[in-house]
Amino acid sequence: MTLPALLAANNPVDKAIDYAWLTYDGWWVWSAHIGTLVLSGLILILALPYAASRINTGPESLGTNRYLPRGSFAHLIEVICVYLRDEVVRPQLHGRTDRFMPFLWTIFFFIFLNNILGLVPIAQAIWTIDWLIQGKPGMYKAHELFVGGTATGNLWVTGALAVIAGIVFNVAAVRELGVKGFLQHLTGGAPMGINAIVFLIEGLGQFVIKPVALCVRLFANMTAGSLIIGTLLLFSNMAFEALPAAFAAPISLAGILAAIALTFLKVFVGLLQAFVFMFLITIFISLMSHHGEEHEHHGHHDHEHAHA
Repeated sequence: MTLPALLAANNPVDKAIDYAWLTYDGWWVWSAHIGTLVLSGLILILALPYAASRINTGPESLGTNRYLPRGSFAHLIEVICVYLRDEVVRPQLHGRTDRFMPFLWTIFFFIFLNNILGLVPIAQAIWTIDWLIQGKPGMYKAHELFVGGTATGNLWVTGALAVIAGIVFNVAAVRELGVKGFLQHLTGGAPMGINAIVFLIEGLGQFVIKPVALCVRLFANMTAGSLIIGTLLLFSNMAFEALPAAFAAPISLAGILAAIALTFLKVFVGLLQAFVFMFLITIFISLMSHHGEEHEHHGHHDHEHAHA
């Protein structure tokens, strides 16, 4: 097997699935996606506090510049955080915005970073190093990887994120409405004869359908991108195996250029899916609230802006 064939793989699914690295009695203890999740967590733990320290008000010796973020990275993080808080979440949650922003920011950055790490050819680099050292793709054949791949293209990962989100927006609803108000909200004010049916339907939507929608949406979008890019690279490999070099070269080049273009598109998709996941959680929280109080607060907020 040649190095280009190794990188392209013989099956585009190889680029989308998880690989076990450490197992015990048939159970996966550590896999490539677990490694990616740990890596993303370490990056966030190190990078975001650093950015926060650069966003904080500086020493008085800086003058008016003490109120400005120090560095492009800190400025970028501040812009993203302020936009998500003031333009996306606050119009929905109003006075509860600051209570939920740490969780919503964490969800957004965690999903986005894992989406981006899925585009970094970590697995391919490991396979290449192994190929160069051993002269054969040993780790690739054994499907052993300790890090790499798109963790958000794993149904278990997106399912865990959806369960966490479901717990948060349901607990928030109970705290906001109380147990009695929460149960009444699920009946939607339906007459006594059909309120049990409405309660069942609304309950399934609140506890099952909403988390499943969050899970499947993220999983499907991230997996589809990996499969398409893998398929284009597969065409490049197949062209050299089936055609003379003169014909295979332009076909392979076209496949590689298309894969590069789709990689840039997947960066946007990764950002969009992180935003959508966070925004849907915000909507689900806002739907289970005292609507009259929310509207009154919103009207008061608009009046203050008009007065200003």
